[in-house]
Amino acid sequence: MKNIASFDDIITYMSCYTNLEKNLNHINTRNYRLDRMKKLLEHFDHPEKDFKSIHVAGSKGKGSTSKFIAEGLKSQGFKVGLYASPHLIDYRERFTLCGSFFDDDFLIETGRFMIEKLESFTFSDEWGETYPTTFELFTLFAFLLFSRYKCDWAVIETGLGGRLDATNTIIPEASVICPIELEHTKILGSTIQLIASEKSKIIKYKVPCFIATMREEAKAVMIEEAMSQNSTIHILENNISSIDSNTTSEGEKVHIVWNNGLDDRLTLKLRGKVMAQNCALALMTLRSLGFNNQEMLKAVQNTALAGRFETISTKPDLIIDGAHTPVSIASLIDTSNQLFDKSKTTVIFGLVEDKDYTHIIGELLKNFNKFIICKPGTFKKSNPQLIYDTFLQQKDDSQKVWLIEDASQALGKAHEITDNDGTIICCGSFYLASIIELANNERKKEDFKKCL
Repeated sequence: MKNIASFDDIITYMSCYTNLEKNLNHINTRNYRLDRMKKLLEHFDHPEKDFKSIHVAGSKGKGSTSKFIAEGLKSQGFKVGLYASPHLIDYRERFTLCGSFFDDDFLIETGRFMIEKLESFTFSDEWGETYPTTFELFTLFAFLLFSRYKCDWAVIETGLGGRLDATNTIIPEASVICPIELEHTKILGSTIQLIASEKSKIIKYKVPCFIATMREEAKAVMIEEAMSQNSTIHILENNISSIDSNTTSEGEKVHIVWNNGLDDRLTLKLRGKVMAQNCALALMTLRSLGFNNQEMLKAVQNTALAGRFETISTKPDLIIDGAHTPVSIASLIDTSNQLFDKSKTTVIFGLVEDKDYTHIIGELLKNFNKFIICKPGTFKKSNPQLIYDTFLQQKDDSQKVWLIEDASQALGKAHEITDNDGTIICCGSFYLASIIELANNERKKEDFKKCL
């Protein structure tokens, strides 16, 4: 067995396998499947059966909805695992106790157990012997952590899609589906209906499902799948009379009036109208499962999550957000415009391939005047030149665009052209948000050294 001395060694080991997150071009029938993952779980005596779970899929909002649900469960005295992706800074963010890291000794011990037992795992099919993917091993590692820590519950996010996602090997207490948008079209399909169909497949036989407000064509797919699985379906818009929110410096002021007479007035730490919707979806899920008290509401209000309209420094305010679809970008813009002067705002923007960049750029150009196009890291393929050229084609004469691929240099340029009472917004990719945060941390260190 490979010598495992640190958590990084575990990640290095798992990353040596086919990494579909990094290169979607490797996705094919041989790699993107469930039979191998099922065999893998059988080899490890089904750790996923040792805790109750809630399964969350969707194009946007999975992270915050999952965290709202996990915090709500934690407030009831349960030990709650949370499996999420991607991470912002540290791989530990993917496998947590409701956002808190497991002790390194426990991570290492579990990693050693997994790697040693993997030595006796084999899987063969009509193509011959095949090996687990990196994401399959990440998912197995999460299940082992939650099982060995004796978690009562775990909230499990899908990675890509739903139907053939490695997480779709659990039988949860509830299936939760967030809004559907065009994404990963080369893999999931070129229409909303096709993408919705892939994600709807997390709905299990007689397991209740909870559906966010979404496009009619996506909702129709969810209803059809729920009916075929004899699953009780709870559609958010059918359960609320009204939902209003207002973004303030203190947080998101939310007022939800439910059809059953409940009236929630909340102040969420997570800002943005989309957070009001995600919170409502989480509350509907939790209450349907029998949880409803003040502790739960307090926990939901205090929920925090990195990379979701997060202020990481001031003078000027530096905001990082993982928004990377037209709808999420529109929500980001709405939140920003309620808090900041858009004439004093600089946008650092980077996007990985297979995203709807033309519509996203159009939304940004309607609202801001200064843009720095940046490379969103090297983890996934991107084409900053194409993004820059598209900005140049669509912008007017009053708007300025720079192409600075290096994140640290892009952040430096943003500070150069933004006044202290202005705002810098980094968006387009969680990978970009991550490297901008790292670059900002280095900038803070240099500023500190100058003060000594």
